[in-house]
Amino acid sequence: MKHPADHVFTEVRMRLRPLTEMNPRQADLVERMVNQRGGVKGPFTAFLRSPELCDLVEELGTYCTRGSALPLRLRELTLLIAARHCDAQHSWNAHVDKGVDAGLDPAALRRLAHRQDPQFGEADERALHRFATEVLEHHFVGDETYAEALERFGEHGLVDLLAALGCFSMFAMVLNAFQVDLQPDREPPFPDIKGFTRVAVRDAL
Repeated sequence: MKHPADHVFTEVRMRLRPLTEMNPRQADLVERMVNQRGGVKGPFTAFLRSPELCDLVEELGTYCTRGSALPLRLRELTLLIAARHCDAQHSWNAHVDKGVDAGLDPAALRRLAHRQDPQFGEADERALHRFATEVLEHHFVGDETYAEALERFGEHGLVDLLAALGCFSMFAMVLNAFQVDLQPDREPPFPDIKGFTRVAVRDAL
């Protein structure tokens, strides 16, 4: 008998071979993700090959997107910053509308996608962007940046922010390395990325 989520795997194109059979652990994970997420989506189509790991990262991803100490608007911003840093178009396309719905400025997100200064209007967004950019690009956080972020988000919030940056960057690497199918109904969000290749901006126009 076919599993109710079998169609998920036939519709997703990626470098990994389609899962034609699943062991009981994989089948349980698929059923749970179908019930909770509406299907096996994004990086989890790849993670499912390692069901024990998939179980752990799915729980971590759920916490980072739905349960962390940061408000929803800043959770979505964290994901989008990590997606742009890692050139993960799939992640960006899946969450940019959610970010706007949560209160992020669409114009600021367009600037972020184009590697420009986003000029976020809210002070907490500017503080988060500065903190995340420093740790992602320079691997360290300056004292002034740290002090401002600590004041705004607290120790709990900063730990959750760093964990989310790591989690979303891991998802981005999986999506790009395995070339998980880009959404066909979305325009490429990054001018310097075409498919899974970096291009000169003039070549992408």
